[in-house]
Amino acid sequence: MSGRVLPVVGLAAAGGVGYYLYSAGGDPKLAEKKAEHDAANAVRRVKGDFPGQDKEAKKAGEEGYEAVRSTAQQYANQARTEAQKAEQKLDQYSVEARKKYEEAKVQAERELNSTRREVNSAVDKFDKQAIEATRETKSWFGSWFK
Repeated sequence: MSGRVLPVVGLAAAGGVGYYLYSAGGDPKLAEKKAEHDAANAVRRVKGDFPGQDKEAKKAGEEGYEAVRSTAQQYANQARTEAQKAEQKLDQYSVEARKKYEEAKVQAERELNSTRREVNSAVDKFDKQAIEATRETKSWFGSWFK
């Protein structure tokens, strides 16, 4: 089998060289460049990498990128809007909390002052009763020794 393959391959190679020399007008350098160009085209065809597809792929990639960028920008804008709404709510809650704190503070001060007056009144009443009781005791106790 190898006896048949070698002459066929040799004949094909000689035919290829003859074709490129003929199409190059007998110039071996030009024939070599044409052969390299054709070989590169053959490799691209095998890989499916045709000239012109690069531009289309680049354009499709740019379109895809733009679509993704646009969607990401929309999500960023939505997130920014939601963050602003949340910040406004937090500010509102903060104002309400301060107002309630101030109201509670005023109420606590009122209750403290009221309790203070009640305690002072009770202490004064107790002091008056203790002083009166002491006077009565002195007068009663002192009457024994007269």
